[in-house]
Amino acid sequence: MIKKTLFVIVIILVGIQFIPINKSNPIVDQNLSLHTDPQVMNILKKSCYDCHSNETKYSIYADIAPLSFGIESHISDARKALNFSIYKEIPDDIKRARLQRAIKTIKNGMMPLSSYLMFHDEAKMSKEEKQVLLKWFEDELERLDKHLSS
Repeated sequence: MIKKTLFVIVIILVGIQFIPINKSNPIVDQNLSLHTDPQVMNILKKSCYDCHSNETKYSIYADIAPLSFGIESHISDARKALNFSIYKEIPDDIKRARLQRAIKTIKNGMMPLSSYLMFHDEAKMSKEEKQVLLKWFEDELERLDKHLSS
């Protein structure tokens, strides 16, 4: 019975390798994407863009199921939450809520995801980088508040 169960599990694991995920990146329109201070952009590109933009760089393990299914889901959710490739297209009230959430997740140490950092050591942010990013988010919120109140 155990041998049959293991055999079925192996067959399933091999079989799901043939189920592809969508690894395409939508075209980035530079007129819609975020353009800001180079220091902030460097931090965002290093620590956030693989999930929160249309510029994802897929690692080799993104081809290994069932990891690939989780990766595809995380990227899809992240793009819906805050996509810097269409930043200028996001309505200000929605952008405001998403920036507030970004502040909370960075302060709580929830972003970047620990599962992502296990394989992407380069994406870890120093305390100083987190402070730069948090300050930019807060300044952006202040700018949005002025715009929304006018």
